[in-house]
Amino acid sequence: MREAQIMRKTNETDIALSLALDGKGKCEVDSGSRFFDHMLQQLAKHGAFDLNVKCNGDTEVDFHHSAEDIGICLGSAVEQALGDKLGIRRYGSRILPMDEALVLCAIDISGRAHLNFDVTFPPEYKVGDMDTELVKEFFAAFTRSAKVTLHFRLLYGENVHHIVEAVFKAFAKAFSEACSVDASAADSLPSTKGTL
Repeated sequence: MREAQIMRKTNETDIALSLALDGKGKCEVDSGSRFFDHMLQQLAKHGAFDLNVKCNGDTEVDFHHSAEDIGICLGSAVEQALGDKLGIRRYGSRILPMDEALVLCAIDISGRAHLNFDVTFPPEYKVGDMDTELVKEFFAAFTRSAKVTLHFRLLYGENVHHIVEAVFKAFAKAFSEACSVDASAADSLPSTKGTL
């Protein structure tokens, strides 16, 4: 089973996270933000992996540290759960609509951390109880810890809730494709270098 458990405690957050890549979309989350909980539930459901997150963070300051540190923990869990990466498809992409919003996401489980986040929100804007600038912070932290290359582009959209949700759903679908196993190449790495 491709699973991982991560515990991370700092002066700002105390996080317990578990991940099963080959799951059924089950999700139990308490991040400290109801909107972010909803987004993590979208990740698990549409990525078809099981995710449990409990975060006690310094939300009296704001939600920044919690969003970033959950991204660090999820990225670490992904790297651990993928193990030797034998047989993974490596690449995944999705163009995903949500009502008037359309978002592109592409991922390469490359061993190299890079994020291109071509999605803009109105400055100092909140969706629910979460600052929209934290969407990029979460994915930046995830990218560094998981050591993946990740690209997002907003093709169009007006409703900020729809745009953010399309970002998370597009990522879930692209990520699920990239970490799925190609049965015809189950004993090899998808790289001419012989390492990812």
